[in-house]
Amino acid sequence: PPARVSLGTLVPGIAVRVLAEEGERVRAGQLLVELDRAEADAAVQQARAGVAAAEAQLAQLGTSSRVAAEALRQSEINLVSATADLERTEALTGSGAGSQRDLDTARQAVDLARSQRESALARLASTARGGSDALLASAEVSRARAALAQAQARLDQTRILAPADGLLLARDVEPGDVVQPGRVLLVFARDGETRLIAQPDEKSLAFLEPGQAAKASADAFAGRTFAARVMSIAPAVDPQRGTVEVKLAVPQPPVYLRADMTVSVDVEVARAAGTLVLPAEVVRDAAGASPWVLALREGRAERRDVELGIRGEGYVQILSGLAEGEEVIPQDAKKVRPGQKVRRG
Repeated sequence: PPARVSLGTLVPGIAVRVLAEEGERVRAGQLLVELDRAEADAAVQQARAGVAAAEAQLAQLGTSSRVAAEALRQSEINLVSATADLERTEALTGSGAGSQRDLDTARQAVDLARSQRESALARLASTARGGSDALLASAEVSRARAALAQAQARLDQTRILAPADGLLLARDVEPGDVVQPGRVLLVFARDGETRLIAQPDEKSLAFLEPGQAAKASADAFAGRTFAARVMSIAPAVDPQRGTVEVKLAVPQPPVYLRADMTVSVDVEVARAAGTLVLPAEVVRDAAGASPWVLALREGRAERRDVELGIRGEGYVQILSGLAEGEEVIPQDAKKVRPGQKVRRG
């Protein structure tokens, strides 16, 4: 499949329901496993109460702001009245009709009225939009809502849902099991284009490229083949195994094809019609820079350098060095050397 997904939980708990079996097809969003949710439910209810309390406090701040505005208006009236009294007292004292004590009292009254006005201004500023009390109350509402979202997320995590349409490959949980975060409970294969993964030797890199056609057969159904196509070639080579991962698309996968099934893949890297071919085992130093063969000419072994073309399954293409119909001595005739007489056995 295009993706294998290991499903588990982020919260510990007890599995109360397991609603899917191995080999069952499931739909995106389908409930697969449900954990006990009593504790998570209680946490959500507590978080909702916290949001209600914070929002009530923020709403109450509006009333406090109106009270502060009224207190400011009253303090300003008192300041005007006290200032007028001070002016009259200063006039009387200047004319000798008032005492110093009355003047001091009037001045204290003005100072008190001014102090009350400053206090009312500060209280109104803190309760108004953008004030410190308003910001604190708003922050408390945000904190409470975040706590509710966190509690709701934990509640949601008690339900394991299918992430997409697909097939359940493995199930490792039963009702009553105590599960922990990190434990794989289900293995899920997402629906999509079927792919094959081959790991040829890195020497094959020179011949492989995306788009090449291929034929594959499952080892369990060796007599049947199906078409494939090279999708991608890994950008790096496995340094320990000396292989490269090649992914192939299967446009029309046979019904018997299953995940993790062993397959054999033949990739067509080149094609040539009406060409000269030779069994690969008779070519000597085929992997080197100067491949050659022992040809039979007039009863003697003759070394003949050859130029190789396409290398296939058991055969190689001969571009030059041999002609059609010439006889070639196989490599298992090890005692034969160039120039020696050769008699057919």
